[in-house]
Amino acid sequence: MLTLRERQINAIKQMLNLNSQQPKALAAEPVWKILIYDRVGQDIISPIISIKELRELGVTLHVQLHSDRDSIPDVPAIYFCLPTDENLDRIQQDFSNGLYDVYHLNFLAPITRSKIENLAAAALHAGCVANIHRVYDQYVNFISLEDDFFVLKHQQSDQLSYYAINRANTRDEEMEALMDSIVDSLFALFVTLGNVPIIRCPRNSAAEMVARKLEKKLRENLWDARANLFHMDATQAGGGVFSFQRPVLLLLDRNMDLATPLHHTWSYQALVHDVLDLGLNLVYVEDETASARKKPKACDLDRNDRFWMTHKGSPFPTVAEAIQEELESYRNSEEEIKRLKTSMGIEGESDIAFSLVNDTTARLTNAVNSLPQLMEKKRLIDMHTKIATSILNFIKARRLDSYFEIEEKVMSKQTLDRPLLDLLRDGEFGQAEDKLRLYIIYFICAQQLPESEQERLKEALQAAGCDLTALAYVQRWKGIMNRSPGIHQATQYEGGGTKTVSMFTKLVSQGSSFVMEGVKNLVVKRHNLPVTKITEQVMECRSNAETDDYLYLDPKLLKGGDVLPKNRAPFQDAVVFMVGGGNYIEYQNLVDFIKQKQTSNVQRRIIYGASTLTNARQFLKELSALGSEIQSPTATS
Repeated sequence: MLTLRERQINAIKQMLNLNSQQPKALAAEPVWKILIYDRVGQDIISPIISIKELRELGVTLHVQLHSDRDSIPDVPAIYFCLPTDENLDRIQQDFSNGLYDVYHLNFLAPITRSKIENLAAAALHAGCVANIHRVYDQYVNFISLEDDFFVLKHQQSDQLSYYAINRANTRDEEMEALMDSIVDSLFALFVTLGNVPIIRCPRNSAAEMVARKLEKKLRENLWDARANLFHMDATQAGGGVFSFQRPVLLLLDRNMDLATPLHHTWSYQALVHDVLDLGLNLVYVEDETASARKKPKACDLDRNDRFWMTHKGSPFPTVAEAIQEELESYRNSEEEIKRLKTSMGIEGESDIAFSLVNDTTARLTNAVNSLPQLMEKKRLIDMHTKIATSILNFIKARRLDSYFEIEEKVMSKQTLDRPLLDLLRDGEFGQAEDKLRLYIIYFICAQQLPESEQERLKEALQAAGCDLTALAYVQRWKGIMNRSPGIHQATQYEGGGTKTVSMFTKLVSQGSSFVMEGVKNLVVKRHNLPVTKITEQVMECRSNAETDDYLYLDPKLLKGGDVLPKNRAPFQDAVVFMVGGGNYIEYQNLVDFIKQKQTSNVQRRIIYGASTLTNARQFLKELSALGSEIQSPTATS
């Protein structure tokens, strides 16, 4: 069964094949074409289709819509962009300048009738109506980062951020536009999946606004005989990504949990995002051996990287040990080739061809044939060594292992080995940003924090150089949460706690390049974060004071209602979407949870998505911006 990511790839490949079905076997010579995209189109394509794959699909040139472009005759031009006024003006300009002989226009969101009429008028005026071969609405306006993880925006993601949704002076029309943007992308997602979901979400939240609008959009499409995009869902059991059972779309509001986005983490992928700013599966790592002027090296972390796919969810010490084992395996393979060459008296590569006639060279032939794979393995080992070394330097400099351990204790209500005040006053203990993150988590998880203790801790934070603007917003948020019925914020966090196992025996014995001295080998105990707990309750249809009050919307019903049906079967599949920004910590927690739920009879799936992907530094900035609005409301009005 195809994953979300695979379905999106197939839709885009079909578009690049001039919107005709791809032949089973690729023709020897593809139709050569050029691809013109806006920034949104670029963000959608770059994590899922490599430049090499674009070439194989016949794309000889891929350029930005708003760049200076020369006329290229005799080659089809595929446009892949949003139908914004700015983009359409530029397309009309291209018509006037007669840049291309054949135009294939593919819009990421449906183009309105008035806009397409304006486009037709411009084509008529430019005398190029016959050159426009196709105009398509492509329902792919979301970014697939993994098979089971998507976000809506990367560049200009602040338009859909937690700050944009929660700031005080957002006008009604701005909020409507923001919600419509989220709804359009989620609609496209379910068109790509080929399923109509049942929608659940908390009441009186941004998630409810999205849910109501999405239900209306889905229902209108389902009952429109001519424009129904879900006919497969109606006619074919299992036509979509999920089984014949319908998935549940669980829409959640970031306000349900502000602690997890600030939490220090210990798994590989989340650490890369936290300290190295992973974006669109690409991370830039400073090359310590290079001169200061040299640009940071770009590292692609995609599904073709077997090591990354195996270890992205592993704790960091496990990753360091696995890199060392891969390196040993590579060295052994290299030694084997050298030994075979020597035993056969072969000096250079040129001698190999003459010796291949001999039967005794079979082993050497195999070894030499495996050289390209071996070289690729070496490249990946070097890349992960570079990334892991960079992370290790951050862990040591900022004591990230200790922060992770302490925050797990705070979340699981365990007693700290050292008082929090001592930790915040310790000049050697991490950076100001790390201390502020720890304090906010402590403040959120504490049932009651006396005013006097708060003041002492804040003084310590200020002395450490922390900007406390974010606290004004977090305090207001906690006050609202405590007054909200059904939300017991302080008891939602359970934390897994950690245990320290024997220090890095493998790394020490193998003479690793990773100097792990002073870093704790922490093993995380399995636990569910708030988002995972709610997902479990909704999927299992368990009765619970909080989730029973969630809206229940079914777009397939002719008359909408939000009453919970009496008899409900548990859901096998869920799409969990966070309005206001998500993170790799929650994604990995859901991945670990669903792995445990698999049985031989039932395959269960969860797709995690978010309006934007934010790491702790970005989220702190948003909280600070909201805090400054509270402190000086006149400045923002």
